[in-house]
Amino acid sequence: MILEDPLVLRTDRADGLTTLTLNRPGQFNSLSRDMLTALQAELDAIAGNPAVRVVVVAGAGKAFCAGHDLKEMRANHGKEFMQALFRQCGDLMLTLTRMPQPVIARVHGIATAAGCQLVSMCDLAVAADVAKFAVSGINVGLFCSTPAVGLARNLGRKAALEMLLTGDFIDAMEAKGKGLVNRVVPADALDAEVERLAQSILAKSAVAVRMGKGMFYKQLEMGLDEAYAYAGEVMACNMMSEDAGEGIDAFMQKRKPVYRGG
Repeated sequence: MILEDPLVLRTDRADGLTTLTLNRPGQFNSLSRDMLTALQAELDAIAGNPAVRVVVVAGAGKAFCAGHDLKEMRANHGKEFMQALFRQCGDLMLTLTRMPQPVIARVHGIATAAGCQLVSMCDLAVAADVAKFAVSGINVGLFCSTPAVGLARNLGRKAALEMLLTGDFIDAMEAKGKGLVNRVVPADALDAEVERLAQSILAKSAVAVRMGKGMFYKQLEMGLDEAYAYAGEVMACNMMSEDAGEGIDAFMQKRKPVYRGG
């Protein structure tokens, strides 16, 4: 019996960093329904595990992610299949936002269509200077409607629409300038830069990071008055945490804080 390689490789570290690697290199890590299911299962398990503090999403092979599996889509051309596929993908993207741990995209190669959407919906992104990005559905008669949701919330409207309407690739530095990624480094420095970003977060209070991520996304959908009222309540609750007390005391005493996540 031949055992197939897992679609998502998971690596856990003792310091709280978990890496999920999309593992369909021969298909440029395209998001088949099975791939979406496997990635969703890993994210759901991580979301409920307080030992995991930061998540990195990476890709095996030459590409980060080339979007949906077009062969699978053409072989299942019924509307019900399409509805289920895009609903499943949307649920995955929402999970990235709703899970308490920050998620960093490690982009070493191309990220197209739903792969570009995946980058946009991760909380942070670090790209190699050779990485390229596109939402190229328009080139085959398909407007990338679901990727547009993530792009519209990360890029300016005109920048997002230019990508969506032209399908043209942009390089990593342009992606950084448009707000799609946070940092761009030479390919051989990518892992070190992802590590630096992750360690900066791991050094902070787990409770503050968890509360802060949840607050950030929720307030984005509110009006200004409601957002300030909500943010004030979250900050008051945060101030009641042991970590906040420890952090403030450590600052005043000019020492390094010892956070316990409470």
